[in-house]
Amino acid sequence: MGSENIENSALKKLTKMIKIKPYNFKNLSTPIYSFLRLVLGQVFRSLFPANFTGINNIPKKGPVIFASNHLSHVDPLFMIAGSRRKLHFLAKHEHFERFLTRFVVSSTGQIKTVREKGGGEALSTASGILERGKCMGIFPEGTRSRNTEPPFLGKGKTGIARLAASYPDVLIVPVVCEGTRDFMQPKAHKFPRFWKPVTFHFGKGITWKEWIFHEKGGNLNEDELNELVNQSPEKQKQKLSGLYRRFTDQFMNTLKNMGAV
Repeated sequence: MGSENIENSALKKLTKMIKIKPYNFKNLSTPIYSFLRLVLGQVFRSLFPANFTGINNIPKKGPVIFASNHLSHVDPLFMIAGSRRKLHFLAKHEHFERFLTRFVVSSTGQIKTVREKGGGEALSTASGILERGKCMGIFPEGTRSRNTEPPFLGKGKTGIARLAASYPDVLIVPVVCEGTRDFMQPKAHKFPRFWKPVTFHFGKGITWKEWIFHEKGGNLNEDELNELVNQSPEKQKQKLSGLYRRFTDQFMNTLKNMGAV
């Protein structure tokens, strides 16, 4: 069966049932962010010793989920500069309390979230970004590593899978950052250490639609998807939880194979 038929049958039904309700933004992008991305992005790439590989794996238009390991609070800045796309990230509401940090996070496309309200709000915000055809930058681990020595890569949270399942045609691009911890380690360095090399690898992306039918991924066919759609809510939740965990674990393993430590 062709992808067109698949999209218009079982997978489409399932997506409609499980899609995360998108937050309705009044004004997603600020003029300051647009200016900084276009003008200062070139300056940023020129000044800092950063190397970006796999740029050809990044679509030039349309919504994309960029998912990366997380070593430093400067990771989003390098991802924006390297991808040359207008990325949006989720940031803790504490970052918006002081003028300087509020200016920085607002100027770099970051969206305020309140963690105390749970992961649902964050996913709704991310869904709203993709719903508007924008690019979303996420860190599947949920936060920066607190380890003082390798390994730094932690267990991924399944929010990335739930988001991917809500937008099965959106490409998820794996990103691995190296060196940003030495460039500016949280709490240890007050200023960037400009001489420290930084590398960002953009890997080959995959969509949920590709993964769910792949024998090494979800390994489901359309009949099995139809069965899932018609199952009781309890059984459906159990099956989906297993798929979300498998997708997340495989994605984190991809980051590890790309060099994330």
